[in-house]
Amino acid sequence: MQNIVKSATQSLRSALQTIQHRNDKAAEATASAVAATNRGGRSMIGSGAKIEGKLISDEDLMIQGQVKGSVTAKANEVIVGVKGKLTADIQAKVVKVEGTVSGDITGSEKVIIAKTGNVVGNIRAPRVNLEDGAKFKGSIEMDPEDMALSGLQAKSMPEPKTRPLDIDAKQVG
Repeated sequence: MQNIVKSATQSLRSALQTIQHRNDKAAEATASAVAATNRGGRSMIGSGAKIEGKLISDEDLMIQGQVKGSVTAKANEVIVGVKGKLTADIQAKVVKVEGTVSGDITGSEKVIIAKTGNVVGNIRAPRVNLEDGAKFKGSIEMDPEDMALSGLQAKSMPEPKTRPLDIDAKQVG
């Protein structure tokens, strides 16, 4: 009888430890989800989605579907996945293109065109990375803020004053 009680007690302890372990894992997962929500998380547009119009996001954005219009996530990252097909202008902190984009791309931090990426449009960003194999047709303007600043400085500098020369023909001759 003692052996049965001892065995049952050990089984109960083992079961309680398993339950506690599962509760700890669930608590960790919940804490992780809350932390992701607090720092912005990531939204995804699946490969079966088609969107027309303005798409504005306050969090990172992964696009695997089709978008026509504009995509804005100024303080976040926009990733155009391998299946993503955009006919849109994109504005974000970081833009990574693994799929197809037809439109202008502005990255306040950087723009990356992956080896599977295909972009037809203009890129404006302080840093641009075209991976080996990437397809790109358009223009690249790097660090447009510095270029605009130098343009302002050139305009604000006073033009040199010229004086007409007073030349006497007798002195030349």
